[in-house]
Amino acid sequence: MVGISVRTYERWCSEGGVKEDRRRSAERPAPKNKLTDEEYQSIINIVNMPEFADLPPSQIVPALANRGIYIASESTMYRILRKKNMQQHHRGRSKPPEKSKLPITHIAKAPNQVWSWDIT
Repeated sequence: MVGISVRTYERWCSEGGVKEDRRRSAERPAPKNKLTDEEYQSIINIVNMPEFADLPPSQIVPALANRGIYIASESTMYRILRKKNMQQHHRGRSKPPEKSKLPITHIAKAPNQVWSWDIT
């Protein structure tokens, strides 16, 4: 009925008491340090401010710290930007990097056509 084997039940009831449910599907309480919706939205608003719009969190957090403001850690800001999936990719005024193919200059189609040496 519960979806566990008899052996799991025995393991949970060992040592005199019932242990907590460790299944991945178990409902767990929210962590005490979880960001509220207001805190989450304030981080999004700060990151989208014109003065911070082209900066990564590794530069935003110290800039806010110089003003005496602490909203969230750098890793939390990165996590939120990743979750939004629209703001983590390229945050800058410059063009994003483009991948280019390297030109193939030496192609050997038969023996002894391409030679090189190391002078070190």
